Amino acid sequence: MSLNIFWFIPTQGDGRYLGTSAGARQVNAEYATQIAVAADTLGYDGVLLPTGRSCEDPWVVAASLINATKNLKFLIALRPGLVAPSVAARMAASFDRLSKGRLRVNLVTGGDQSELEGDGLFLDHETRYEASTEFLRIWREIISHSHDAMPFDYTGQHLSVKGAKLLYPSVQRPYPPVWFGGSSDAAQDLAAEQVDAYLTWGEPPAGVAEKIASVRARAKEKGRELKFGIRLHVIVRETEEAAWAAADALISRVDDETVARAQAKFANMDSVGQQRMAALHGKGKSRTRADLEVSPNLWAGVGLVRGGAGTALVGDPEQVAARMQEYVDLGIDTFILSGYPHLEEAYRFAELVFPLLPRSVQEKLPGRILSSPFGGEVIANHFVPQVSAS
Repeated sequence: MSLNIFWFIPTQGDGRYLGTSAGARQVNAEYATQIAVAADTLGYDGVLLPTGRSCEDPWVVAASLINATKNLKFLIALRPGLVAPSVAARMAASFDRLSKGRLRVNLVTGGDQSELEGDGLFLDHETRYEASTEFLRIWREIISHSHDAMPFDYTGQHLSVKGAKLLYPSVQRPYPPVWFGGSSDAAQDLAAEQVDAYLTWGEPPAGVAEKIASVRARAKEKGRELKFGIRLHVIVRETEEAAWAAADALISRVDDETVARAQAKFANMDSVGQQRMAALHGKGKSRTRADLEVSPNLWAGVGLVRGGAGTALVGDPEQVAARMQEYVDLGIDTFILSGYPHLEEAYRFAELVFPLLPRSVQEKLPGRILSSPFGGEVIANHFVPQVSAS
């Protein structure tokens, strides 16, 4: 199995501590470029750019990073209902051409009703998935037949087009791959019928196995096969003790009021995935390692104040690699990772964990510099550092 490692562009903000402005960083064009270039240089396969009211627009940010990178793929969030499928097809085809085939589309239906209404989308949970299914049918048909530019008509319950067509095709055929995550039955049905890769947030292996089996069975009924990915934070250090100390430090400055406000907001969301995340940390009632370590080396502390992905792999390099292998054994072939702050942690994960991953991953690294005898500072202006025996 091919293994892909993606990193994250934190367009909603970054810092050393959660839930506070202490040690915070503003994500501007320069900082986003630093992270993207680091990920590209270190050998990550791609980066995820999130969407939502709290984020800079992912398509604008990703477009600004095309010429700053060489091989990095861009997993860009797209929200049905906020843009017409024919316009989204042109956006995707243009980005794919400009980046020479480096686009991945992340379909995001949304789970915060108040946020969606603020953007002008007034649909309940089930109806959003119905509309998203129609959106993808139109989007895929238009972009897949751009080579002949044949007009396409579609009349649905929520979306319709007449004479839609795309004149300039995407590089990837028949269309750039579509990724999607959702835990509800409606979401899994959409994934089984429409998408190329199904994403899950970082639940314990048993929960991930259950979702993969369900989506795989639904896809099989439709004669389809999907790939699977997982979204996780990561806190890796040279020792397990140092990793858990870093996890404690990450939430050391968040106060009870901030946690309570965040949890109250999450409770009002209709996202089944967000409900599953909240259940892992007991709705923020405890912050001890015993309660937040929901599975070996899987820590739910990030979800105290952060929506969406709320768990992190915590441990030394061997432990993190072992936990990743457990997910690979379930069928996961893509990891979308992040860490605070994202620039430094991109380097840390690459330096500590990349050498422990399968050969297929190591061979993608630029010049395999992580195992090269020419890395590190020359000793006494004369001796080249040797590769560690460990």
